[in-house]
Amino acid sequence: MNTPINQDALNKALWAACDTFRGTVSADTYKDFILTMLFLKYISDVWQDHYDEYKKQYGDEPELINEMMKNERFVLPPGSSFYTLYEKRHEPGNGERIDQALHALEEANGTKLRDASKSVFQDISFNTDKLGEEKQKNTILRHLLEDFAKPELNLQPSRVGSLDVIGNAYEYLIKLFAAGGGQKAGEFYTPPEVSDLIAEILDPQEGDTICDPACGSGSLLMKCGRKVRDRFNSKKYALYGQEAIGSTWSLAKMNMFLHGEDNHKIEWGDTIRNPKLLDKNGGLMHFDIVTANPPFSLDKWGQDEAEHDPFGRFRRGIPPKTKGDYAFILHMIETLKPRTGRMGVVVPHGVLFRSSSEGKIRQQLIEENLLDCVIGLPEKLFYGTGIPAAILIFKKDKPDNSVLFIDASCEFRAGKNQNLLTAENIDKIVTTYRTRESVDKYSYLASLKEIQENDYNLNIPRYVDTFEEEEEVDLMAVRTERVALKAQLAALETEMDAYLKELGYGS
Repeated sequence: MNTPINQDALNKALWAACDTFRGTVSADTYKDFILTMLFLKYISDVWQDHYDEYKKQYGDEPELINEMMKNERFVLPPGSSFYTLYEKRHEPGNGERIDQALHALEEANGTKLRDASKSVFQDISFNTDKLGEEKQKNTILRHLLEDFAKPELNLQPSRVGSLDVIGNAYEYLIKLFAAGGGQKAGEFYTPPEVSDLIAEILDPQEGDTICDPACGSGSLLMKCGRKVRDRFNSKKYALYGQEAIGSTWSLAKMNMFLHGEDNHKIEWGDTIRNPKLLDKNGGLMHFDIVTANPPFSLDKWGQDEAEHDPFGRFRRGIPPKTKGDYAFILHMIETLKPRTGRMGVVVPHGVLFRSSSEGKIRQQLIEENLLDCVIGLPEKLFYGTGIPAAILIFKKDKPDNSVLFIDASCEFRAGKNQNLLTAENIDKIVTTYRTRESVDKYSYLASLKEIQENDYNLNIPRYVDTFEEEEEVDLMAVRTERVALKAQLAALETEMDAYLKELGYGS
């Protein structure tokens, strides 16, 4: 099947493959199987495509071809191809065979599929009791292999063309899993419109280093990289990330490779308790752009260790034990480059006005002239929570000490379960951010003095007045209308009485 691939058809075929699991396994569990199988199928199809090309060039010379194949982006060791697994699908032991193939793939590709302490497939086992007893598990995995062997899922480069098609399909699946993922959805996915908005505001440049310390599946990071590619036709940038949840870290690694993002370093571990992105002296690395959508108000984030933090991240104050929002903000501030550093972070609204230790930290950040902009977003934008959020923009090198407030909470397209930011909504926010102008009922450029007079409270309604006066009621007009309605009612009553008399019901 050499017809060019259609993005919609590919997406539908992948989503249909999920039918194998529906009713048997929760989506939160089977998402890992589907996304991992897509990764394995793509690598296998690329390998096969290139092998066939060399065969055309050099004839049936397996030793020569195998030598040439060692230069591939990925090495596919014998027995680990999707097609080997597919041929044996009717035999017992599908789960064990798939796990062995993934392990061989990791071993053959060195650091590409692992970091210092963890491998990409370590938390993903197809040989798990979650798929039922052995016979049921073997049947489910046979169906999965058959789904991915369908012609619609032929992912050979000669048919696919741009690698974006595969990356887009991977993102499509992640988005659908997030939409049905409930509370856990926010752990691995930021809505693409929000990622677009943040990336546009942070304005990545050629040569930038870009970091997300709570990177989830990596979509926000890659949006920033994409801006550089689209604007400068260049891949001169580097992506860095850290993710605490092992299976989500695996998604991020696979996502990077399926998008062709080879210049990345994604570490596994708790960013607050154990930051892994360190320089050669053991200090925190510094980046041009730092951006994240960290977990909202994380409980037990590591307050007990913060006082003795070896990196000095909490010198402005220690956030409360049950709310880790400022822990992430302070970590991100400390990893900004002194001149070019700029940062965008998604936060719950409480970050803008909560007092006590958070109030003191907020005051310090404002006094240091780091806060650049506060953007209020609509409710129901994020998966797993209906609450409205805000984006805080920080900059290391600000020309003045003003802070721009934007209230975009009412500007969205309503969806059935999820609201969306449209391209127009995003353009309006970005334009307002760049012009830094006060717009009636939408934005306000506040001076440091005004913020001080508000006790460093950043609650947006204190600065952007969105109050709409109700239209004055003309009482005389209402009275006239009421008199007219009473007259109409009396006429109808008289008419009704006449009809009733005609029918013999009159007195």
